Amino acid sequence: MSLLKGESMVGGYGKTRILNECTIEVDRGEIAVIVGPNGAGKSTAMKALFGMLELSEGSVTLGGEDISSLSPQERVTRGMGFVPQTNNVFVSMSVEENLQMGAFTRTDDFQKTIDQVYELFPIFGEKRRQPAGELSGGQRQQVAVGRALMTQPSVLMLDEPTAGVSPIVMDELFDRIMEVRNTGIAVLMVEQNARQALEIADTGYVLVTGQNKYTDTGAALLADAEVRKTFLGG
Repeated sequence: MSLLKGESMVGGYGKTRILNECTIEVDRGEIAVIVGPNGAGKSTAMKALFGMLELSEGSVTLGGEDISSLSPQERVTRGMGFVPQTNNVFVSMSVEENLQMGAFTRTDDFQKTIDQVYELFPIFGEKRRQPAGELSGGQRQQVAVGRALMTQPSVLMLDEPTAGVSPIVMDELFDRIMEVRNTGIAVLMVEQNARQALEIADTGYVLVTGQNKYTDTGAALLADAEVRKTFLGG
């Protein structure tokens, strides 16, 4: 049984149906990646899993429990962390203040978690008092991931984490994401750099018009000639 599963999800915006019986799942210590063309429903699927989009059909379960009716904040308290593509840091606050804001649901001493985030992202040891708005795009993304980790999630969801960053920064972000996975956290992400994302994915989902076109291991999808030709540029 997977830790997080959205099964046969159907939903959209108003009368526009985006998801068409889409199924996405990820287990502890795994990276699952959602790729596909623009308009395929990738980010919509993430929003449905996080409770930002109400499903007309299907369900979302976490640890075997149906959470379909829970709000995003309630899902956070159950162990889900979500990093949106944009507007994901408080630019006027320092790095450390951003991390502290990430612990808003906690009532215990979270300093140990802050120390763990600094260990995962060592560059922030010297930038902890610097406003997040002064950081590079890649560094802001790392702050956003670190802030999401402050809730000690069992599932970390990332929407286009490498959007707008250089290839070097993208590789660094993927390295950090793999380190998060290695701690036992389930990682689910939507990614525009499909080839590179599938290289680190345990499971890959290729969506087309809100449906599962291909579902397999990342390695198998990279080796599939049709997937490479249609979605990965050959």
